[in-house]
Amino acid sequence: MLDILDRVLDKGLVIAGDVRVSLANVELLTIRIRLLVCSVDKAEEIGLNWWKYDPNLTHPAPLPDVPRTRLPRAGPEAELRAARVPNKTVKTVKAVKKSSRKK
Repeated sequence: MLDILDRVLDKGLVIAGDVRVSLANVELLTIRIRLLVCSVDKAEEIGLNWWKYDPNLTHPAPLPDVPRTRLPRAGPEAELRAARVPNKTVKTVKAVKKSSRKK
């Protein structure tokens, strides 16, 4: 038994088949079965290596260590600075309303 398994993994085994369900010449269901049994080394040798790039099977690349800079904290000083900035939007809207009344 071990000899047979070793030979299958070394050489490979392919099982292929199609199952079709039809009713009155209308195909309702098609199932295509393709099965390849071989060792990982043999699979790479014949060009099958999808498991290397499958995100479900591989670990994500580690993020580079980039030093993070600290942002200044938004405390009461920031609120005071924001309160001192004139609100130009309100003045612009009032000016547009006044100019539309003059016409």
